[in-house]
Amino acid sequence: MHVPSVTGFCLAILALIYAVLALQVARLRRNNLVLFGDADNRSLRSAIRVHANFIEYVPIITLLVALLEMAGAPPSRVHLLMGGLLLARLLHPMGMYARPTTWQFVVGRVAGILLTIFVLVSAAIGALFRFWPF
Repeated sequence: MHVPSVTGFCLAILALIYAVLALQVARLRRNNLVLFGDADNRSLRSAIRVHANFIEYVPIITLLVALLEMAGAPPSRVHLLMGGLLLARLLHPMGMYARPTTWQFVVGRVAGILLTIFVLVSAAIGALFRFWPF
């Protein structure tokens, strides 16, 4: 069995990003004395959503790409998928902290989520073709 080293390396970087996002939520909770929820604090709400959005997409995409890598997908494809995921997950928080209609919002949030969905669908279609049982 091939160890998914490209996926593993990128996942380590994604884990560090996740840690930063988690610490941002913790910092805002501490500064605003909020134990649960967002206390109707816009900054905290954005941080919570960025953190949650990350964990909603990254595990399933990473699992799909790791399976593809272990099944012998071309390294260039694995690099593109994981590189796209890394870029998307860096762009998305930038947009979440910007005001709507600004270029930061469009480039960050919109491009980040579109790229995330593109990588998700690409990995899923690749897995369907690679693992088709018939």
